[in-house]
Amino acid sequence: MSVKLLKQNYVNKLECLDGKEKLRVYDEKLKGLMLEVRPTGIKTYFLKYKTPRGGYKQIKLGRNSFLSVEQARDIAAKVLADVAMGKDPQDEKKTLKVVPTFEDFAWNSYLPYVQGYKRSWKSDLSFLRTHLVPKFGKLHLDQITRDDIMAMHQERLKNGAAPASANRLVILLRYMFNLAIQWETPGVTVNPTKGVPLAEENNQRERYLTEEEVQRLCKAVKESENPLLEPIISMLILTGARKSEVLNAKWEDLDLERKRWRIPYTKSGKPRTVPLSESALEVLRSVPKVEGSEYIFPSPVTGKPFNSIYNSWNTARIKSGLEDVKIHTLRHSFASFLVNAGRNLYEVGKLLGHTQMRTTMRYSHLSDETLAEAVNTVPLKKVA
Repeated sequence: MSVKLLKQNYVNKLECLDGKEKLRVYDEKLKGLMLEVRPTGIKTYFLKYKTPRGGYKQIKLGRNSFLSVEQARDIAAKVLADVAMGKDPQDEKKTLKVVPTFEDFAWNSYLPYVQGYKRSWKSDLSFLRTHLVPKFGKLHLDQITRDDIMAMHQERLKNGAAPASANRLVILLRYMFNLAIQWETPGVTVNPTKGVPLAEENNQRERYLTEEEVQRLCKAVKESENPLLEPIISMLILTGARKSEVLNAKWEDLDLERKRWRIPYTKSGKPRTVPLSESALEVLRSVPKVEGSEYIFPSPVTGKPFNSIYNSWNTARIKSGLEDVKIHTLRHSFASFLVNAGRNLYEVGKLLGHTQMRTTMRYSHLSDETLAEAVNTVPLKKVA
């Protein structure tokens, strides 16, 4: 081992002697700084330092072709300053190496986890594939900033996305980073979505079906080429259940004697029980059981739940003149009929499976007919 005052001219001329694997020269000016010369002519700066725990380590600073002697000293001095503060650059380097990219975290950690309990994981998959992975996929989790997320959110809005849709991306990112922190994922200590404002969503009046529209729709679905469309739509209207809950319903979930339907997997992740009306029971009794299938409404092709009923549904709604009606409108309409029949919001929320009252408040409207009827109950008579 030799110790010399490293100068640029000296470094440039230095060669590894014949027969030696490498030549090492330590800097006289900065303790620990070392230049390694290989027979190939490659010259590399290293720093040997004492760790906060008392051991010795060596870190590569860079090649002479990219660093001057003074630049190597400056970098080495900063590393030694960090060591003096109790930091170990090797440990930090190891941490950086294992910080997953967003793409890796999404496919290998997040999705496998939510597939086990989250009914809407396919929606997350769609958002990831279409928007988030193309945008952030190659970035490591600790490289994604609040500004990045705000820019993505604003870009979606400028491109015509609905506020609710743009907000969903931020909400999904927030949940993913919360999980990353909870799982102590390397490099993730803060949630970059913190402080990202959501767009104000359009709180316009929800679309609800009138009784006359329900009759038109029922007539159209009865004439559908899909014989299961009628009982599926009827169950949606009569129970207020979500489409996925009805399509995945199994015979074993029913207790027809007690007039109960147990939904084992819901949006909240918790099971719930739905009381069945006489009309709903009549619908269920009219559905024939398919041999070899445990589902109430199985696809005739697979014996499992339909992947989609959109085509038959779309044909029926167009035929009934209700092109603006969506499947989820049936759930809104169920709540609307209950409210207009005088049921309180607590009852409506329980029947819909809401876990928070504020969710049910969207159904707190009353139809014009109900309001007119209500004001007519005030017993004020004209004084003679």
